[in-house]
Amino acid sequence: MIEYKKGNLLEAEAEALVNTVNCVGVMGKGIALQFKQAFPGNFKEYAKACKNNAVMPGKMYVVPTGYMLNPQYIINFPTKRHWKEKSKIEDIKSGLIDFIDTIKEYGIKSVAVPPLGCGNGGLNWSQVKPLIEASAQEVPDVLFMVYPPEGSPEPDKMRVGTEKPKLTRARALLIMLMNLYAAPGYKLSMLEIQKLAYFLQESGEDLKLRFVSAQYGPYADNLNHVLQRLEGHFIRGYGDRNRDAQIYLLPEVIKEAEAYLNSIEDATSEERLENTKKIIEGYETPYGLELLATTDWVIKHNPDAQASEDRAIDHFKAWNDRKKKVFKESHIKMAWRHLTSNEI
Repeated sequence: MIEYKKGNLLEAEAEALVNTVNCVGVMGKGIALQFKQAFPGNFKEYAKACKNNAVMPGKMYVVPTGYMLNPQYIINFPTKRHWKEKSKIEDIKSGLIDFIDTIKEYGIKSVAVPPLGCGNGGLNWSQVKPLIEASAQEVPDVLFMVYPPEGSPEPDKMRVGTEKPKLTRARALLIMLMNLYAAPGYKLSMLEIQKLAYFLQESGEDLKLRFVSAQYGPYADNLNHVLQRLEGHFIRGYGDRNRDAQIYLLPEVIKEAEAYLNSIEDATSEERLENTKKIIEGYETPYGLELLATTDWVIKHNPDAQASEDRAIDHFKAWNDRKKKVFKESHIKMAWRHLTSNEI
């Protein structure tokens, strides 16, 4: 029997929840990231299985939750071979065969099913839907709660089951900088947090972030791992990276971060926060921070741009077509002069 549902699959009252995964041990986006945050034990088992080549197309990887109540099982359904690739309809077909065998083997009577291979996988729901319906007919006494594609739930409503991470100097400084930048309760975009972290690291604080030149300026993918750890404990709104994140600090975290920094008694932390604040002053918008961070990168990676604002403009415009269209030369000059002045 099939019931079509809306809402958060992870909150479904089903014996088994289906998580769509790749075969290389990465849950970095979409519903897989939601599962990683909500069921960290499942992720550990799955990642270990991937290292042992035990996760493959056409085979379910089942992890019991150990809960007395539902969900009792997470069924990891491989819909991609690698996270960089798109899903193949053949893998959905072969996977559904083993999926039905798994339901029978475990005696499962209700299961919540996402749109297999759609979304980030790129498959069309009109292809996948009839395959799920045909499979459900093989076990008519099992309730299939099917969630058609409709986007992720609101980040605030996504379940977080990870342990609260310990504060470190880097995490505490990032929290303090986010608070300095935004008025209390104001939400920050991912672009702004990326640029804040960039300037904090450039001020001398080794955050161990690996910045590269990307579409919107300097970008560190491993900052996402930091924010994943903080989500639900120190920040909220990061979600599953499927929508434009609007992140805010949770109550009381500023006091925790301040207490931690006071406990380590390192004067350089306050100094670096103040330096970063001084650098970004007057540029506290997504446009302003992208402009400033891109200009800073251009200056530091092109010797001729350090001495000439005109050469800096040339390098800035050569970054990509978007930069050329969006940013005015007069603004680039202002950013260059701000960054090269002796006052910062």
